Amino acid sequence: MTHLRSLKDANLDADSLLSIGVFDGVHLGHQQLIQRLVDRARAAGRKSIVLTFHPHPDTVLEQVQTRYYLTPPGKRAELVLKLGVEIVITHPFDDVTRNLPAAEFIDQLVTQLRLKELWVGADFALGFQREGDIDYLRAQGEKRGFNVRAMELIRAQTSDQFVRSSTVRDHVRKGNMQAAKAMLGRAYSLEGAVVAGQQRGRTIGVPTANLAVWSEQIIPANGVYATWARLGSETFPAATNVGRRPTFSGDDVTIEAHLLDFDRDIYDKKLELSFVRRLRPEHTFSGFEELVTQIQADIAATRRSLGIDQPG
Repeated sequence: MTHLRSLKDANLDADSLLSIGVFDGVHLGHQQLIQRLVDRARAAGRKSIVLTFHPHPDTVLEQVQTRYYLTPPGKRAELVLKLGVEIVITHPFDDVTRNLPAAEFIDQLVTQLRLKELWVGADFALGFQREGDIDYLRAQGEKRGFNVRAMELIRAQTSDQFVRSSTVRDHVRKGNMQAAKAMLGRAYSLEGAVVAGQQRGRTIGVPTANLAVWSEQIIPANGVYATWARLGSETFPAATNVGRRPTFSGDDVTIEAHLLDFDRDIYDKKLELSFVRRLRPEHTFSGFEELVTQIQADIAATRRSLGIDQPG
């Protein structure tokens, strides 16, 4: 399994089946498409390849300035490779790529990847101004010797919504973590290094791990969440606060996880938080006593949400 950083780095010596898309979040729709590609490639004795892009075309074409991604590019490639894909290519979406005519893009795919089948979503298009839609691709396939397989969007089991990255983003921004999970097939997660905070939690007996996450990844809505914290090969229940700490007149959004029944120094360690449920929105408290009472209630609610026995 290989992760390449440009289409130019791929020169195959065998025919391939390819899927193209951003695949942000690698949600259930992506997973179904990719799994079918992998199964078909294995049966045909051909290479399975996923070509994705970074930065996201939306952030370039629409000049998005806010947090936008569900997954960092490295994590996205990792999730795709776990589905059995042999090669992931994260191609730069730069001025050259955005202005490349569809015919030239297809020529690169046929020449460098020995393309025999292209697997995409039914609403897919490539090339300058999205000129390479499904009909165009099929016409090119007849001329260039590859087939096009277009898959329809799937719906979430818990709603009538189509599974789309844009819909998952909306759920995460609103703190609807269970709805996001229903489309991702796993809990939404953030990961980063544990950094020093103001250590106010430690002074009230509730130490927290402050997470420094990628500046372009979407953070769930402000509030308190029941989460799982993965530290290396270990996993711990955690009550996590996302917000500006209004009780202390905080300005910057922070992500602070209190790992339950845990007492170690983990500064600079990488921690991954999986968000299970939003317990409540962010509140301003009148003082420490009221805040501590609420924190204890949040910890108890976290245990219930995660199915963890109460101590004692």
